Amino acid sequence: MEVIEPILSLTKEIYDLVEKVKANKKRCRRVSERVQALEELVASIKQRDERNISQDVDNPLRELCITLTSAKELIKQYTMTSWIDRILKSGSQEEEFDSVNERLSDAFKVLSVALQVEQGNILFKVFELTSRKKEDEVDGKEDNKEMMKSLNEYMQSQEEKMNKMLKDFEEVKTNVVKAVEMLNKANATEAEAIRVIKPEEIDYGYPKEPFLTTDSSEMYKGKYNGFDVAIKRYKDPVSATPREIRSFFKKEVETMKRFESPNILRLFGICVQDEEGPQPQYLIVTEYCVKGNLRAVLDSGCNLPWDRKARMCLDAAKGLYRLHQTEAKSKVHGCITSSKFLVAEGYIVKLGGFELAKTETSLKKGLKSKERQSACYLSPQMLGNINHVYSKQCEMYSFGIVLWEIATRKKPFEGLSSKEIYQKVCKEKFMEELPDDCPEELGSLIIACRAFDGFQRPSAGVLVDKLRPLVARLED
Repeated sequence: MEVIEPILSLTKEIYDLVEKVKANKKRCRRVSERVQALEELVASIKQRDERNISQDVDNPLRELCITLTSAKELIKQYTMTSWIDRILKSGSQEEEFDSVNERLSDAFKVLSVALQVEQGNILFKVFELTSRKKEDEVDGKEDNKEMMKSLNEYMQSQEEKMNKMLKDFEEVKTNVVKAVEMLNKANATEAEAIRVIKPEEIDYGYPKEPFLTTDSSEMYKGKYNGFDVAIKRYKDPVSATPREIRSFFKKEVETMKRFESPNILRLFGICVQDEEGPQPQYLIVTEYCVKGNLRAVLDSGCNLPWDRKARMCLDAAKGLYRLHQTEAKSKVHGCITSSKFLVAEGYIVKLGGFELAKTETSLKKGLKSKERQSACYLSPQMLGNINHVYSKQCEMYSFGIVLWEIATRKKPFEGLSSKEIYQKVCKEKFMEELPDDCPEELGSLIIACRAFDGFQRPSAGVLVDKLRPLVARLED
């Protein structure tokens, strides 16, 4: 198989690079160990007759090749003398290593199942979730301690040049402080359990004015355990009892825990006010994203250079990947639009709009049909056949439209009716153009996501692998 030799070549390149890293040494070596476990699986495949290799093995091998390329590019960044500048610009190395390790782990699981090889059982411990998370945590702490020392030394060296470059130094100092805070900061958000929140634990601030109002709810900004939160308050909720609401909530929390990710809107819990009164008030508490939804950011006059746009695309892709990959059974969002992504401080993009579906339905008057996407986000298959089964491939087309929005800052198919969109997409196979200055690699990915044939669209995992090194190059 022609894909095996490139994989084996990439593993050797990764091993060589790991010996040259100047920062994140523990994390890089741990990636190398996991790559070695995968290399043994691939080597066993090489010994087989090519005629006995099924498509179920061939496809994961091709994705693995892309993942290894992405892993190589990540490690390569920390072999360069400019690694410290890389950290000061993004400060996202922990998320990047987590993402690479998840992709390697997923590749191992898929290949092990497809091959059913004996060494899969022997090597499985390298990728076993509990031990992997513990190893990564230990590696991260040791790497962060070493990097904090380097960052502080770097800041001191900049202070010595203050007289000549005071203005530049202030910017560097600010970035160093942010980076050190990030390295010191415990994963506080992840540590917060999703639970029933007591009314007295929420601080609204005064006056209580909603920043968003819909037919069924009002959104307020507040504080919970030191975090800025968004509080959704339901107007005129149905007559379900607090006990029934808690029952719905408890079941859905177990599902939501599996979707925890830096790029998925964090859910803190539910709160019931005046529980013993005749009209209890129900609140859902989520992470607050200061910049609002993605569509609002794109409509604003903020500066979005291509490196920032590419980073926003990567963030969004990581959120979608976590949703698609979390469960063995297909899990889709069902209504991907630019308004379903939220933007936090630093232009970090997070996927929202799918949490606590049953609980929220029970809090609204009447049974409303599932929210429907605008025609501009529907894949050719969904536009052409109302009975077509919604799938990850359909969702990837919708996501491609969102990426196009980030690249252009325009609204898709603006001014066209659903009938006109159907004619253009399904009959003419029309695709809205990208800006002339769009980076070629980014443009190719956005085009691939909007391919007419769903088979040609990349998975969310492949998209993450392709975007990560692209973002690194643009930021450098």
